[in-house]
Amino acid sequence: MPVYRLDERLLFPPPERGPRRGPIAVGGDLRPERLLLAYSMGIFPWQGEPLHWHSPDPRMVLLADELVVSRSLRKTMRRGLFRVTVDTAFTEVMVACATVPRPDQDGTWITPAMVESYTELHRRGVAHSIEAWKGRTLVGGLYGLSLGAAFFGESMFATETDASKVAFVALVEQLRLWGLPLVDCQVYTPHLASLGAREWPRRDFLAALHAALDRPTRLGPWRFDGPGPHPRKAPSGGG
Repeated sequence: MPVYRLDERLLFPPPERGPRRGPIAVGGDLRPERLLLAYSMGIFPWQGEPLHWHSPDPRMVLLADELVVSRSLRKTMRRGLFRVTVDTAFTEVMVACATVPRPDQDGTWITPAMVESYTELHRRGVAHSIEAWKGRTLVGGLYGLSLGAAFFGESMFATETDASKVAFVALVEQLRLWGLPLVDCQVYTPHLASLGAREWPRRDFLAALHAALDRPTRLGPWRFDGPGPHPRKAPSGGG
């Protein structure tokens, strides 16, 4: 199947007609307007030069009500090892996601141009970061975009065990309270699967996204409604 080459026009090919794996389009730029259009269509930029734009099938998705918090993670949260904040260190989180080594990843797709563009979306109240702190040190977090009733997770990092998971749980619990149930996790990882995310057919994700975009976008800066994450009781048999 041919891959669509983007030009200066703000458009993308229909994602439902694209390949299940690999880019559906290449080229283009990281203008905020293009990024917003891409996410609203279920498309996101990933590695590659020129830019590669993806809409994988299947799609890793978490519904906020299906969040799984294992017993060991709940124990970590009760101990209060990490202080969790939102929208207080956006650029720092992005840079950490780009630079903190991961055992299963060689290099990063988060370029300085991406940091600049997503930081502009953060200024516009659309992109958000969730931070985990140990004292005054940033030890974990994640960032992504929110449109309508959907949150599009982009990347996470941790320099302390469970720090990114604690930040993720705090985010999902807050999204649930706000009535924003759809969390796009993009592609499968065991880390995300352990938290309750599962693979959906692309058509199902795109239909759910279309419905979610009928809701107004909750613009930032965001703040937690309470003092921090309060996970609900894990299902029986939780890890």
